[in-house]
Amino acid sequence: MELTQNNIWGKVYSLSLVKSFLIWAFTLTVCLLVIGFPLVVLMAGAGAVAAIALQPVMSASAVLLVASGLIGLNILAVLTGAAALTLKGVHPQEVSWLSWLHGKDPLHSSVYAACPLTCEVKF
Repeated sequence: MELTQNNIWGKVYSLSLVKSFLIWAFTLTVCLLVIGFPLVVLMAGAGAVAAIALQPVMSASAVLLVASGLIGLNILAVLTGAAALTLKGVHPQEVSWLSWLHGKDPLHSSVYAACPLTCEVKF
């Protein structure tokens, strides 16, 4: 009986770690795509310059090498960040700016210009 209960807690803990890792990976990917758009533009520019510089050395595979390197570095950065946050014990439910992720109501509601005339808003 003791062995069965310890095994269940180990499975629950490992599933919790996997869930936390996947949520962090999703969140960091979304943040990289949405918030980090200027960084993506800079990486694309640097990648284009690197591909042009490598073109005389490697005729056909310069673009493939640079593109796969940039994509691989982005995936590695996201997965490393997700693993670090998971192993540190930071759960996505504890982070205040992730309320959009776990379905909490927003702290502020929108008030439109015509709302004092047409809405019943209680201040």
